[in-house]
Formats: sequence, C-alpha cells, structure tokens
Amino acid sequence: MGFKCGIVGLPNVGKSTLFNALTASKNAEAANFPFCTINPNIGIVDVVDERLDKLTKLSNSKKKIYTNITFVDIAGLVKGASKGEGLGNKFLSHIKEVDAIIHLVRCFESDKITHVNSKINPVEDLEIIKTEIILSDLDIIQKKLEKGKKKLLEEKEVKILEDKLKQLNDSKEVVANDKEEEKFLTTLGLLSIKPKIIVCNVDEESLAKGNSFTESVKKNYSEEKVVTICADIEDQIMGLDNSERETFMNEIGLNKTGLNKLIKEGYELLNLDTFFTSGPEESRAWTVEKNTPAPKAASVIHTDFEKNFIRAETVTCEDFIKYGSAEKCKENGKLRIEGKDYIVKDGDVLYFRVNP
Repeated sequence: MGFKCGIVGLPNVGKSTLFNALTASKNAEAANFPFCTINPNIGIVDVVDERLDKLTKLSNSKKKIYTNITFVDIAGLVKGASKGEGLGNKFLSHIKEVDAIIHLVRCFESDKITHVNSKINPVEDLEIIKTEIILSDLDIIQKKLEKGKKKLLEEKEVKILEDKLKQLNDSKEVVANDKEEEKFLTTLGLLSIKPKIIVCNVDEESLAKGNSFTESVKKNYSEEKVVTICADIEDQIMGLDNSERETFMNEIGLNKTGLNKLIKEGYELLNLDTFFTSGPEESRAWTVEKNTPAPKAASVIHTDFEKNFIRAETVTCEDFIKYGSAEKCKENGKLRIEGKDYIVKDGDVLYFRVNP
C-alpha cells in the first residue's frame, strides 16, 4: 500500500480532468460548469517501478505487485462554503483520511472555460481553499470542546485542542508540536495539518517554463512543494499506448508525466521509502516511512511479523540486479543478516525470518 491523496480546488480548475488523467479513467465528469463533481471519485494507481520490473524478471516471479497511490477527487470549494455557499464544505469529510492534499489551481486563461470568480488569480484561489479548510477544522475542534464531549477527553488533549483552536482563530493552519500531538490530531480528521502539494494547472504553451500565474504561486508559497502540470496534456498522454506515449512526450519536450512528478513529490513530502520482496511466487513493492526498523517494516506484510520477528536477510536492489539472485549475492558477500535495530532503506530487497 502506498499513500492516499485528496484533490481540492475551486470549481472549473481542472480537478476532474486531472483525476481522470492520473487514474487513466473517465470516472469523474469534466464539464464547463461549476460543481459537475458531487460524489467523491476514487481511483487507485500503480506506482510503476523499473526496479521491481527487473526483480520480477530475475526471480521468474508468477506475480508482480506494485505499490499504489489512491486519489480522491471531491466537489469544488467556493468562498463561503463553510456557510453553505455553493455545495458547502461537507465534502471535505471525504478526504479526512488521506495522507496528503493536492491543492489544484488554474493557471491559464481561456474564454471557453468559466472561472467561478470571473478572474484568474491562483494565489487568491489558494487563500480561499486555505480559509475553508481552516473553518472546517475550527468546526471540528469546537464540537470536540463542547461541554458534553469535553468530559470524554483527557486533560492534556483538552489543552492541545484549546491551543490549536487559538491557531485556527488566528487564521493559521494547525501545526503539531511533536509526534504524540500529531498522532492525536490526525485521529480527528483535521485537514490543515496534512502535508500539501500545490499543483498549477497550465496550458500547453506554459508547460515547459510556466507563466506569470505559476510565478506568483511560487513567490507567495515559496515554502510549499509546487508542481506544474497541464491536465489536458496528461489526459492525452494517458489515452496513448506506451510507444505512442513516449513519441508524443518527446515531441512536446516532456520528460516526465504529471503522475510521475506527483509520485516523486509525494514520497519526498511524506518521507516514504520503498522496499521489495522477491521470489518465485511474487515480486512486490512495499511502502514504509523513512527510518522504519525492520520489524515494523515486516508488519506491513503481516501484522504478526513484527512480534515474531527474528531477523532480516537483506541485499540492495542494485546488487540483486547485478548478481541476478539472492543466492549469488550471498556467494559474493552482498547478502547481510540484520537484526531488530536495522533501519530499512529505500531499495532494500528483504527476506524476513519470523517465528511460526
């Protein structure tokens, strides 16, 4: 399992087009009118990894299983959504369990596509999204601190919520002071605490170098991850087979798809690594947080593996590919025996030994 990403933005910024392109589907209706998405659209995408392709071939595996990303596309937000404008902000609840949020903004002019605010201003659009998310979180915390429910909270939890309530009332996004706080706040479904990627949806002409809209976003959100994508081009790319796709991308000077950009930024943002298991039955990619100890990584495969962990036999993916098998790696001194304190690294090929 990889990670989940929610897509938020104003109406008519290209959310449904981007969702369809990323998921290679037509599940989300894309139309030139606000709120064409009402129910959330959910799509699961394989994270294609050449390393796993090579491992599968070398191990002659019957199955190849990539890790994946889940995208959730929800209805567009408008200014005043928390007060019932547009379709309201209740749709934000559909992404309360995602790991990261894509803030999609329109960065192109077009007479054919209306803008809900009648002007293109991505910085202002981002502020609207931020405000509506803050107001949604404010409502969640206020309800938690109501007299009847407050009694169910521990004293330290009340103190945390009162502190975060002050942050939100000051129009600031929630920031956890430590891991314990973060764990507690995550259970509440708060959105402003979640990591975010700003995606600028541009026209084809601006894809290579950006434009004044993308520059304004980067200037005003210099500390955020900003990715430039043309949703229309992505939609065209995903409609082609592999050979046509490569030719088309070369023709327009694109060396990486928007999906690949988001995968890379998402893994960096969430501090994720990929490790592999490989054998005759299957070769598979697994996603864990960076600095995960071997027993915890083993629990991703099966929860019992953590408590029954004995050791991990590990080899780097590069060495496995170089020598052709775990056995050959062992013969050449590249297979290591690691204990409970071993920190799993990106690209490790692991064989866990556990008590039955």
